[in-house]
Amino acid sequence: MLSNLEKELIKLIAGMDDVPKGGAFSIRRDGDGSLRSSSANIIVEGREDKRGINVKIKPGTKNETLYIPVLITKEGHNELVYNHFEIGEDSDVTIIAGCGIHNPGTEKSQHDGIHEFHLQKNSKLKYVEKHFAQGPAEGKKIFNPKTIMTVEEGGTAELELVQIKGVDKTKRDTQVILKDGAKVINVERMLTDYDQEAESVIDVEMRGKDSTCQIISRSVARGNSRQYFDLNMSGYNECRGHIQCDSIIMDSAQVVAVPKVSAFHVDAQLIHEAAIGKIASDQLIKLKSLGLTEEEAEAKILAGFLK
Repeated sequence: MLSNLEKELIKLIAGMDDVPKGGAFSIRRDGDGSLRSSSANIIVEGREDKRGINVKIKPGTKNETLYIPVLITKEGHNELVYNHFEIGEDSDVTIIAGCGIHNPGTEKSQHDGIHEFHLQKNSKLKYVEKHFAQGPAEGKKIFNPKTIMTVEEGGTAELELVQIKGVDKTKRDTQVILKDGAKVINVERMLTDYDQEAESVIDVEMRGKDSTCQIISRSVARGNSRQYFDLNMSGYNECRGHIQCDSIIMDSAQVVAVPKVSAFHVDAQLIHEAAIGKIASDQLIKLKSLGLTEEEAEAKILAGFLK
């Protein structure tokens, strides 16, 4: 049902070989969102008010995965979609998202998405979103994802946000509100090259007692690319949070990292750290002594750093 090109893209961004034969999924292809299916516990419906889907995961759902990849293979395709997710109480599920663009021409192709999540009491969500783009340099490939999430009492959200390569410009905006005992782990990995631009804004509000937050950002900037990280964490109650931002900078790239912690309660414990630097020469020397070329050694170090 998918073309060979679409199969290559969906494998990279979602780990899928083709359209699933069962379970819940929604595959968006060049603006067509009709390729979707529900399961007994995960209901996936198209929205009538705007482009996108509504997803309802029933309370108590365990060990199920929802796939919602987006594929763009046309030059000049631009879209904005709105997806809403209701994660039922005491559920434990995984959502695999992501977008792959193959732009064959010179006109810009762009996918923007607004994703709203509501995690009910004691629910657990793992959300994976990967971006990849390819095609001639003249045809720009742009992603602008926005994630808005509320985690109710005792809920846990684990976010894995990855930019693989080929994206000319992106702004990633993530907003999270945590209630009592709620937890979020936000892991971000990003690679930029050539003249690419990337901006990441993460804003977590720990409103509930005993809420916890961990933000981990790792990036590699090569060529003339530019990266900007605005990582904010605010504690309004007895809570704990940690921001860690590490970047490797190469060639003529630019990286700006602005981790920020704000405490509005005497028992808020918040820590931030940021590091930007080049590849350590001793690592290169060690790998080259094992027979690798300098280019192979660099590639191995970068792959390990972004893993």
